Amino acid sequence: MSAAGLRVAVSGGSLGGLTVALLLRDAGHRVDVYERSRTKLHSRGAGIVLHDMTVRYLLEHELLDLDDVSVPATWWCYVDGADRVVHREPCRHRFTSWNTLYHALLDNADPEHYHLGREVTGFTSDSDGVRIDLADGSDATCDLLVCADGAASAARAALLPTTVPRYAGYTGWRGTAEERDLSTATLDRLADTITYHVMPGSHILTYPIPGQDGQREIGQRLMNFVWYRNVAPGADFEALMTDRDGIFRPFSVPPGMLGEQYVADLHAAAEALPPSMADVVRTAAEPFVQGIFDVQVERMAFGRVCLLGDAAFCARPHAAAGTAKAAADAWALATALRDHPDDPVAALRVWEPSQLEVGRNLVARSREMGERSQFRCTWEPGDPALRFGLYGPGD
Repeated sequence: MSAAGLRVAVSGGSLGGLTVALLLRDAGHRVDVYERSRTKLHSRGAGIVLHDMTVRYLLEHELLDLDDVSVPATWWCYVDGADRVVHREPCRHRFTSWNTLYHALLDNADPEHYHLGREVTGFTSDSDGVRIDLADGSDATCDLLVCADGAASAARAALLPTTVPRYAGYTGWRGTAEERDLSTATLDRLADTITYHVMPGSHILTYPIPGQDGQREIGQRLMNFVWYRNVAPGADFEALMTDRDGIFRPFSVPPGMLGEQYVADLHAAAEALPPSMADVVRTAAEPFVQGIFDVQVERMAFGRVCLLGDAAFCARPHAAAGTAKAAADAWALATALRDHPDDPVAALRVWEPSQLEVGRNLVARSREMGERSQFRCTWEPGDPALRFGLYGPGD
């Protein structure tokens, strides 16, 4: 490797793209991140379950104190329709917001190499390098292109045109409520737990996350909910996922953009939930909805180009491991380049098999969890196979 290292371009500046950029920069490579958004990113995911891999970079470099940015849950509970506990076990998980992690990573990136409003629209690769085309008409060259451009990856569409996201037949409704606006009974039930309620063809979970300004005291935080509801493919799904401006957004209709009738329907449907959860759903400002999709590739490496994170494998959210999978891809890539510092093609060849295996296993396990909940109705409270984890349940 030359003194200046490889020239690396990263397409996509979210959590996975930032993690790989930081790792490769620290290894001595010259890394530029190209993010199509003109402004710093803002979460559409609200709450996030912390996995060790997701925050590995921040913890190993002592850039983050988990007690400052997340809240723990003491219990993992299932409740019935009357809010009675039907299963309870100790919980070791911590919860935070997507925004918190994004800004923690971004604050440690090099501003001059994090390019907002610079969308990668195409690329060509040969034995000498990669040329990338940008939406503003400019171009750049690099030795290695890492495509971390998400579930709707344009890079994947170009490299693997027959590999398309498959709609799972249901959606995830999400939102957060200010704890101070919830009833005392709701806080008594939910404040120190991750709480599930399972019903025929659906389930909902709630957990606390820090407040908008990082508050971690009970009553000052946010209560996050995720409610999985079946929506038939075709006209019903298309109507739901068309925002107030008439734009079809199959992966996510962001906060404030859902049709009013769908918000009203959500609130009406919440009457069938346990009272505490109904309170959270009705209180949440600007709920939003995500389409649930499976994405699985047969290849991640293409000479000097690779797919990372959701651009390669997009797993249903039930294992709470999507961000951890992207980080795992990044760490493995950094290791492969350490061993092959002058040869990105050889590094990707070594890197690909293990990450394909991790991705396939995660997609298969998350798909099984979703099918059990939404269609087979065999999701049983306390089943250890249903626990969160990247490499396996409960890891």
